[in-house]
Amino acid sequence: MAKPQSLESFYREKLNWLPANLQREIGHFNVFRLEDCIGDNKQNVQYTRRDFYKISLVRGKWVYHYADKSIETSGPTLLFFNPSVPYTFEQLGPDSTGYFCIFKEGFFSQHLRNGMKNFPMFLPGNNPCYALNKTQDRQISQIFLKMLEEIGSEYTFKYDLLRNYVMEMMHYAMKIQPSETLYQHTDANARITSVFTELLERQFPIETTTQRFTMKSAKDFAEQLNVHVNHLNRAIRTTTGKTTSEHIAGRLATEAKSLLMQTDWNISEVGYCLGFESSAHFNHFFRKQTSLTPSSFRKSPCPVS
Repeated sequence: MAKPQSLESFYREKLNWLPANLQREIGHFNVFRLEDCIGDNKQNVQYTRRDFYKISLVRGKWVYHYADKSIETSGPTLLFFNPSVPYTFEQLGPDSTGYFCIFKEGFFSQHLRNGMKNFPMFLPGNNPCYALNKTQDRQISQIFLKMLEEIGSEYTFKYDLLRNYVMEMMHYAMKIQPSETLYQHTDANARITSVFTELLERQFPIETTTQRFTMKSAKDFAEQLNVHVNHLNRAIRTTTGKTTSEHIAGRLATEAKSLLMQTDWNISEVGYCLGFESSAHFNHFFRKQTSLTPSSFRKSPCPVS
């Protein structure tokens, strides 16, 4: 599973240039015509997270793979993507047009008390897809056109105005019922399993006694992936033959063995870093996984890996 796409990699892959001061900006914003970023000479969009928000107006026939679902569009559609959900898209027909804007959380953090995450289109499990009629398409297009004009202006307060345009578009969308043209894609189980594995591995290795494993349950991962825990469990079992809990426990046991063999941390410190509230809970878990206590494993001349 690829790492989340950064703004820098987006610009390099899609446009082959970097904006000035990109690395020093806390809340980056930019807006584009879709036609400038798609085509035979453009790199395919990987199924992964981005570290930025994205709002797109697309026309034409597309399939967007979003978390464990797929969204098919065949007309003007407004789509909202956030940093916590992986996605990709496939262009199914010619003559696709539209616009999109991208921005970091910091672009709004000082202007919205609770940030962007509590808006309906960005809430876990909600549908991010809004089908538009011709009038709505024209009105949303006008907002994007105003963004494109403003981003190139020298107006001192242009970013305040751009924030207002984004909020106008979001409130416009909230007055429309999100589309329900969702279907289960044949690769959905493999995709959701891949993202789960990447999330699990991202928490390792444990390198200091202040680092801690926190996502300990299937529910924790399901919330991050914007899926119901039962669906996550089914997808992982279908793909791997093991339960979500078995994968988590197995990875924890592997890391526990590594820490016991390669560090001089005491048993309590190892257990704490792996998310256990007490040595007794860690001892019980480790013995269940290996048939040995942590101290017995550490003392063994040739510990079983």
